[in-house]
Amino acid sequence: MGPSIVHLPNGQTITVSPVFAGVSFKANDLNLHHSIFPPGWTIILESEDDKNEESPPGTESDDQARIRRRRHVRGFKTPTLRNDSLFISSISNPSNTDFKPATSPTRAIAMMLWATLFWYFHQTPPNPHLTTSASSKTPESGKPKGQWRVNIKREGIFKGRHLLPKLERMGLISSEDSCVGAAPEDKNGQNWMEMFVSQRSFWQIDPRIFLFTLSPTMNSPYPSRPVSPNRDSTGNTSPRPDFHGDVSHGLWAPQISGPYASSSHLPTYYPPPPTQYTFTNSIRHPIRPKPPAQGETFYTRYIPSLDQYLSFRVASSSSKPRSYRGPVSTTTPNFLPPRSSLASSSDIPPLSNMSIYPCDTDLLHTWMNDPRVAAAWGVSGPIEVQEEFLANGLNDRHSFPVIGCWNGKPFGYFEIYWVKEDALGRHLTCKDGGDYDRGFHALVGEQEFRGQHRVMVWASALVHYCWLADPRTEKVLMEPRVDNEKFISYLQGVGFCKEREVTFPHKQAALMKLVREAWEAPAL
Repeated sequence: MGPSIVHLPNGQTITVSPVFAGVSFKANDLNLHHSIFPPGWTIILESEDDKNEESPPGTESDDQARIRRRRHVRGFKTPTLRNDSLFISSISNPSNTDFKPATSPTRAIAMMLWATLFWYFHQTPPNPHLTTSASSKTPESGKPKGQWRVNIKREGIFKGRHLLPKLERMGLISSEDSCVGAAPEDKNGQNWMEMFVSQRSFWQIDPRIFLFTLSPTMNSPYPSRPVSPNRDSTGNTSPRPDFHGDVSHGLWAPQISGPYASSSHLPTYYPPPPTQYTFTNSIRHPIRPKPPAQGETFYTRYIPSLDQYLSFRVASSSSKPRSYRGPVSTTTPNFLPPRSSLASSSDIPPLSNMSIYPCDTDLLHTWMNDPRVAAAWGVSGPIEVQEEFLANGLNDRHSFPVIGCWNGKPFGYFEIYWVKEDALGRHLTCKDGGDYDRGFHALVGEQEFRGQHRVMVWASALVHYCWLADPRTEKVLMEPRVDNEKFISYLQGVGFCKEREVTFPHKQAALMKLVREAWEAPAL
């Protein structure tokens, strides 16, 4: 395993390298106060080889499982389905003269564990099939499947008596042993020895629970951490880096609105409120939370297969050109002063070349007048037509309009809606759609961003957002026209299945459904 760069969803990067008996994680953005991580940490990651066969869950007793599990521990090379284990062995904390110690050390450790798991679940997935005595003669493709998961050892930093219980309460780690335990005191932590994180559960945890920033000290003489002096300087440490104005250079600046921005340096996740009901067009449904504000980015994630950041923001009715200051893909770790002789201005594209785009109404005017799009959406015409269309979308109580971007460049228009009060909801039974199930409409306006792989990436990302936005959402539904066979096949590649057909006044639609329980992970 060689060094690799991990692009976190908030734009920060971490270098991951093999070290003696472990794996090192080093934050690259060390010259900025909004770096969310300490300088680095090290994990011990091991794999265990079963001497005997695997058995799928529920096919043997606990005693049989303990007898069977005679394992041989080896160093990690590639992920296994269920036999990898890890723990954080050491942490390099930043200087107390620059940063206040974390108000909650548990949250800081949870943040590091989350980033570690983010790297781990980006590795090549293991073979999902299990070989058991019953399936030994079954062809490989027909063997039972297991869930990919990594075990969390109660060693190193995790030895603290209360740490693993807190991580479990946060929802980051799990255990199949849900009993209290007969011992009056669990001094040795025996009840917390069999903890794990599954791939499926990890991708359904909102990153905003764990990603936050360290607070700078009030008496620090510099607005950023000390860095190397400039070649032309007198030896004083450099002030806050100035990346050509507001250019992001792969960082999510805290002053920029986004899902991870927080002036309080605290997590930005809030749980959904209790259910209250109301009526819309005689349909009883939960009162919906207000969507993000116009222009606000609510989802961002680096896509390794495309080396680009995918983001979604709420469409805006403003006539001003849109500027993008979120994360962009870059292969250069940002740990040098901007005027260092080792990093020239050519490393950073000028603002005019990378972050200014037409306003959303102009984008819609161009896209909706494309004959391919006009045939499906029927919103062609002068720009006043698209202005009215967008205004109606922004005023809709059960959906909101969205602009998708690759590295900040808009590529498509989407509408994310609540199914129950949508036109689709009138065609569904209680079994088909629940109170919190969602759907989305989609169009790709830019020719350069079409293609099967990109469709599967952004479609799975929108599903991912639906799961993160509300844990009560159990299904995502779509209703493409039945003759749109190519898009239907793409949705099936994402995990959707065709339930049946639905007749609307304007189209015959294929009802496509994806259930949370059947969803594994977003496309990478």
